[in-house]
Amino acid sequence: QVQLVESGGGLVQAGGSLRLSCVASGRIFSLNTMGWFRQAPGKQRELVARIFIGGSTYYADSVKGRFTISRDNAKNTVYLQMNSLKSEDTAVYYCNMGVSPRTYWGQGTQVTVSS
Repeated sequence: QVQLVESGGGLVQAGGSLRLSCVASGRIFSLNTMGWFRQAPGKQRELVARIFIGGSTYYADSVKGRFTISRDNAKNTVYLQMNSLKSEDTAVYYCNMGVSPRTYWGQGTQVTVSS
């Protein structure tokens, strides 16, 4: 069994920054794609960013140039640096990791951006 634990969420003013972390623990033999999703009230969960095994990344258009995803395989951790936050970034953020042979989700961490 694998567990993902997120941290770093909170309340921040518009224009501010937060850094989310997600650590995987348990029976981990190999880590594959890692990502961050978010879900705002009344909306569907959406992909924010992904980072692949080789280090290449993908970002949703809404966060390009403001968010940076990174990973530390030695620490089984994925990060999301969020800068220039906007009120529309308010959501619960979930990490997602491919840990062979399946995918796992974290419990979510709330990010609230006040305008």
